[in-house]
Amino acid sequence: MKDENDKDIDVVVKITVGDIRRVLELNDKDEDPIHVPERLCKGLWMRMGYKGFGNDTTYHKSKLSKPYKFLVHSVVHALGHMKGGYDESVDYVMNIITSLILNRPYNISQMIFNHMLDNIKGERFLQYPRKTMMNWN
Repeated sequence: MKDENDKDIDVVVKITVGDIRRVLELNDKDEDPIHVPERLCKGLWMRMGYKGFGNDTTYHKSKLSKPYKFLVHSVVHALGHMKGGYDESVDYVMNIITSLILNRPYNISQMIFNHMLDNIKGERFLQYPRKTMMNWN
């Protein structure tokens, strides 16, 4: 932002979980959980035909049965905060997919906000999920 003398000035922008919820039109609530029990996630992913559980915290969509690959692909692209590695779905993506399929409440707004804070602390650019960038105006 520029002042009347065309000099750059700092502007403080405060973003809250409520802002994210409003902009993305999410119907989650503050009291909704942001973690799904790991046992529930793994059980669902096994029912989805996932082949390849180990001690790894990342799960690859290439190891899923065909009907679920597109769902995982869409969630990773829309809500993922990574620049690459679209075959991988990390733990929070697993939680989102589990909640979607089982029709359970999940606080996606808080998860997005937490990852935005993590990016700021890591001295990286503030990264929004792709859908947030398109709808922020």
